[in-house]
Amino acid sequence: MSPGRISPGRSLVVHLEQELPHDMRVAIAGGGLAGLSCAKYLVDAGHTPIILERQSVLGGKVAAWKDADGDWYETGLHIFFGAYPNVLRLFQELGIEDRLQWKEHTMIFNQPTHPGTYSRFDFPNLPAPVNGITAILRNNDMLTWPEKIRFGLGLIPAIVQGQKYVERMDEYSFSEWLKKQNVPARVEDEVFIAMSKALNFIGPQEISSTVILTALNRFLQEKNGSKMAFLDGSPTERLCQPLADYVSDRGGEIRTQASLKEMLLNPDQTVRGFLIRGVDGAADEVLTADLYVSAMPVDPLKVMLPESWRQLDYFQQLQGLEGVPVINVHLWFDRKLTQVDHLLFSRSPLLSVYADMSNACREYANPDRSMLELVLAPAKDWISKSDEEIVAATMTELEKLFPDQIPQPAKLLKSKVVKTPRSVYKATPGRQKCRPSQITPIANFYLTGDYTMQRYLASMEGAVLSGKLTAQAIASAHPRSDVPDSNNSVQLPTSKPVTNAATA
Repeated sequence: MSPGRISPGRSLVVHLEQELPHDMRVAIAGGGLAGLSCAKYLVDAGHTPIILERQSVLGGKVAAWKDADGDWYETGLHIFFGAYPNVLRLFQELGIEDRLQWKEHTMIFNQPTHPGTYSRFDFPNLPAPVNGITAILRNNDMLTWPEKIRFGLGLIPAIVQGQKYVERMDEYSFSEWLKKQNVPARVEDEVFIAMSKALNFIGPQEISSTVILTALNRFLQEKNGSKMAFLDGSPTERLCQPLADYVSDRGGEIRTQASLKEMLLNPDQTVRGFLIRGVDGAADEVLTADLYVSAMPVDPLKVMLPESWRQLDYFQQLQGLEGVPVINVHLWFDRKLTQVDHLLFSRSPLLSVYADMSNACREYANPDRSMLELVLAPAKDWISKSDEEIVAATMTELEKLFPDQIPQPAKLLKSKVVKTPRSVYKATPGRQKCRPSQITPIANFYLTGDYTMQRYLASMEGAVLSGKLTAQAIASAHPRSDVPDSNNSVQLPTSKPVTNAATA
């Protein structure tokens, strides 16, 4: 079979091994964090990316918009962790690390049996894992000593055997893993329902144990792994725009309202061009480049795949990945509901995490009024309901969290609901083997996105790392002799997907 020709059932088409001294034009479909990061590291490698974003703003799953009053609303409540090395390095490389507002090293949970009160896991200034163990042992509100001991014993295999053990546990849900380790059911109810919904917007009976175990391992192994930061403004302005400026200033191109309509193919099944849908009655446009990258989420990518590619084993594995619905609710009140400047785990059956952004975010700051941003999860039974129904249900839950303020005397001034019917991939057991490498069987076509195979769960860190991996794969295949290798700190992906670990 000649290189580049596709036969049904074959999982590999030979990549063209072609070293060109000049820069490569790389068309990237998708202007989220993965696409922007890929473009950033491509210009660092001396290549020319062209980002095509279908929306009017950049950011994808971290996009934000302003309403008529000048207030921001976002696709999600975006939290940065100390265990996000690639994100933190990106902030440093852009010179914007001062935009991260680091919070006290703690985790704060609402107490449903004591409305209006909180339980904290405070991490002392000690090396890991001593600080994490101390935080757990000091908290006597949520778990009893026998429960702590039983849970600690259950974690021993993950701690001793490390990631190999954690990866093998992808066959179990976290609920199944807890039972397997003889951990009391109350541990799940008290702590891990909230943590599971925060990590992947689903409950512990659905989420792969690999996800939570890897997060726990990183939080225990890195002193500041669980420390959290909020961005000092909207992600669109404070993170995506600096990335776009960086790329544009170095010869790259950013195009919004440029929706990919079709991938056009050559006779050998490589990509001939991206057909871009015309806007406002304009004709469709064909964009040609040397290389092509999909930075779209996995669900639209599956729809856009050319029919002739779908029989390849590589692309067939994508059928095992599907985005989870997410709803982000914004509520503006006429007074302060809380002074807490941190992320809070609601422990509500409807809500996941929330924050008073008037305390947590500098640009949203207001000393007299609260703006709560809340994540509704699991959202599968709510995604089709009206905004009014969603806000009403959220307010009912807030009565339990703020019994002295809601429904009186606090008055709801306005609300905004942002629905994402297909967000990050649903990390149920067995999904790890479905995650593809960034290098595809198509010679001039690559993937990037937080669903692709890398060390992290679908997250901002996973998106940034995937973008870097894709750029490195391209730079390795098409090196510029006049550009120093500045991105060699991450191992390049292979063309064959391998099981790996995920994290928060």
